Amino acid sequence: MSAIVECIPNFSEGRREEIIETIADAIKAVKGVTLLDYSSDKSHNRSVFTFIGDPESVKQAAFASCKMASKLINMTKHSGGHPRMGATDVIPLVPVKNMTVEECVKLSRELGQQIADELSIPVFLYEDSATKPERKNLATIRRGQFEGMAKKLQDPNWAPDFGKPKIHPTAGVVAVGTRMPLIAFNINLDISDIAIADKIAGTIRESSGGLKHVKAIGVMLEEQNIAQVSINMTNYEKTALHEVFEMVKMEAKRYNANITNSEIIGLVPMNALIDIAKYYLWLDGFNADKQVLENYLIQ
Repeated sequence: MSAIVECIPNFSEGRREEIIETIADAIKAVKGVTLLDYSSDKSHNRSVFTFIGDPESVKQAAFASCKMASKLINMTKHSGGHPRMGATDVIPLVPVKNMTVEECVKLSRELGQQIADELSIPVFLYEDSATKPERKNLATIRRGQFEGMAKKLQDPNWAPDFGKPKIHPTAGVVAVGTRMPLIAFNINLDISDIAIADKIAGTIRESSGGLKHVKAIGVMLEEQNIAQVSINMTNYEKTALHEVFEMVKMEAKRYNANITNSEIIGLVPMNALIDIAKYYLWLDGFNADKQVLENYLIQ
């Protein structure tokens, strides 16, 4: 049975539908991949795509979408609520079936080399693909964002893994790496004070002493005039969605704020949702392998 890889590239465009659709078309044009989902956020000015396929086809689709983004997105004119450093900001690769982490790391290196060689975009490897411990965390690589990246690349400690230490003038730089499934989870508040969202994010994120495997920032959703706690959960098996939700709810109360709703961006592993059902429904002795109908259908 052939190997299956998931790819979840993030692009620094969430407002111009024609560009988003053109990038989607570049992915769809590659035989051997299936585009499962893509969504955009105007306040973040960012789009997240999810597609799967065999390793070689996924590599081709990732490169094609990165090439298209480099042609259509000019980072010198970009603004948005989400941290970013390139037109294609990050390309995560997740081994799904019949593929080891090591094989996926090799694939990420091949993709990074191709992007640097053919598009002249510097590439950093991150997470399981990282070549240095300090490059494992995407937030550390991205620090300085597009505006500060030209200077950062001049530091020998931050020479890119592939390509010259010179930022692409309009497409910036890109991070490529192998990782386990990540859940992009946003929680919206009934206030318009981003400072409070920032404080809550600082309380829950691991880097500030909060929950393990949680990254978070405060974001202002201008169109809705509400503050959001934007969260990346890097290991849902060790820190569950409901743990984060309950902590944000508790912290919001400290500032006389409430959660209005939440959203998941892109796809989510079924087991992450089963964990939520177990917690909120007080399920006793629930066995997902035997009691979830879909588990029988996909065997």
